[in-house]
Amino acid sequence: MRRVLIATSNPGKLRDFAGAAAAHGITIASLPDFDSLPGVREDGATFEANARKKAEHYSRFASGEMVLADDSGLEVDALGGAPGVHSARYAAASPEGNADDRANNARLLRELSRATARAARFVCVIAAARDGCVLSTFRGEAQGRILDAPRGAGGFGYDPLFFFPALGKTFAELTPEEKAGVSHRGAAFRRFLEWCAHELPPDTPSLKTL
Repeated sequence: MRRVLIATSNPGKLRDFAGAAAAHGITIASLPDFDSLPGVREDGATFEANARKKAEHYSRFASGEMVLADDSGLEVDALGGAPGVHSARYAAASPEGNADDRANNARLLRELSRATARAARFVCVIAAARDGCVLSTFRGEAQGRILDAPRGAGGFGYDPLFFFPALGKTFAELTPEEKAGVSHRGAAFRRFLEWCAHELPPDTPSLKTL
């Protein structure tokens, strides 16, 4: 069994990564002592910029290990791509702090109250780094639309509002296995695994062995 270290303590993200990794015989773990590590300011203009910044920073606390960090969010066409990189703090009183999921969802519905077109996409960019150096980045997307009201009790973030037409459900109504197969985070993680298989030499410690 192999393990991938993720620079997050967000339980929703860890569940998403675990769902994507399970079919490949890989377990997911948060970077050890993540909550006690100094944070990094996520002030990049793009998902990739923030993912790279986090991966560079946090990989310095796990010498010799490959560490993954992601930046993910929702882009809504009717809002010009918002909330975008501000997805986690869309309803926050301060640009420095995140808002809770309920507040973010409520603001999104207010902003879309008069919109007829509700096309949206989830975006995830994963950066893989070792000892402060980014090795590569991987992008995944999931296309859908925003509902008028939340549906489903699973997932996190904007999942209850994000309807995925191919399955006829919101992301919050999917099982972890279903979500892993269609989500932006699952798509980005699979691209990471393909890169590991084809770009790294066989003796590279790309994934930590348990």
